[in-house]
Amino acid sequence: MGLTFSEKVLSRKAGRTVRAGDVITVAPDYYLSHDNSSAIIGEFKKLGLKKVVAPGKIVIVLDHIVPAADEKYAQNHKVIREFVAEQGIPNFYDIQAGVCHQVFSEASFALPGRVIMGSDSHTTTYGAFGAFSAGIGRTETASLWATDEIWLRVPETLRIELSGKPPHGVYAKDIILKIIGDLGADRANYEAVEFAGPAAADLSLASRMVLTNMAAEMGAKNGYFEPDDKTLEWLRARAKGDYEIVRSDPDATYEAILEYDVTALEPQIACPHTVDNVKPVTAVAGKTFDQALIGTCTNGRLEDLEVAARIFKGKKIHPRVRTLILPASREVYLDALKKGLIEIFLEAGCVMLNPGCGPCLGAHEGILAPGEVVVGTSNRNFKGRMGGRDSEIYLASPATVAASALEGKITDPRMYL
Repeated sequence: MGLTFSEKVLSRKAGRTVRAGDVITVAPDYYLSHDNSSAIIGEFKKLGLKKVVAPGKIVIVLDHIVPAADEKYAQNHKVIREFVAEQGIPNFYDIQAGVCHQVFSEASFALPGRVIMGSDSHTTTYGAFGAFSAGIGRTETASLWATDEIWLRVPETLRIELSGKPPHGVYAKDIILKIIGDLGADRANYEAVEFAGPAAADLSLASRMVLTNMAAEMGAKNGYFEPDDKTLEWLRARAKGDYEIVRSDPDATYEAILEYDVTALEPQIACPHTVDNVKPVTAVAGKTFDQALIGTCTNGRLEDLEVAARIFKGKKIHPRVRTLILPASREVYLDALKKGLIEIFLEAGCVMLNPGCGPCLGAHEGILAPGEVVVGTSNRNFKGRMGGRDSEIYLASPATVAASALEGKITDPRMYL
């Protein structure tokens, strides 16, 4: 009987053949953290240890509240910078770099066959490159710093086979929202989600990152795409080390295999206050709102900004709507600048934010007032996520958000494309 990707890659790490349900101890290739590193440092110091075991495996990216919004956050950043210098941690990215998941990928830590742990639930993103990547807690991360080991339960795998060609105006965000809306936010609890099929292969790497990022919103332990020529092309220009492509065996055993034909899919939107409260955009068209957000680790890459700019070009944002543009990284920001996208956004009336998490987590930059409504491209919409607990968050593709920002109400983007 063959092995799934997750079983196979964890077997190699464990030094023996393992199956779904086995509990193993492994040494990851990298462990990621961000602004929460200050809390992790506190946990690490509670262990009474002076030095981290493997400083070269630690990757820290300041991204959640950058630049610091108040003295507390400034102090947290100071603690992190001092710890990085003291421990000789080489992979540190300060406030100018961008969102951790984009920066981690651009810096080529996300390689096929790697095992990556991160103190952020959307660490699942790196499965777009063929890595096993999972979110863990702060205490677990501190233990990793101290021991370079973590125990894992090998996950069962849910395989989602995508077929057909998405119609005009339908994007990766619409595909994953449809899947989550159908299956529910807990369908893949502690499972691996493997995206496969011809429509999966057609997706760009940036689009694959949307699906693996939001696999976390299905409860998944990790998400995965099998590497192909698109992956290798990305790695050819960036990979700094050796890697090995790991694929599921043809006779691997899956918890379930689900099929999705995207040919007739419409633009989708997740309505308050759960990510699986998904409807076609046409079902809520006309809903007015106060703020639009395009960006974040889910949809802040160049292809996302290009779609939005194509809709905004030569037009003006509705006067009632505040529209925030949040590139996922400095590299994305520079590419958008060179392509003239930033000029289009500014002329349309958008506000450019520095690369980072910004308003997505409701800590600063675009916090919502009670009763306000936002339509954005981020990945979560529970109460209080972006500030006021009495506000409402709708999640959609960059195209839907851009078209809606022009109209001042939720709008089917196909009329602008």
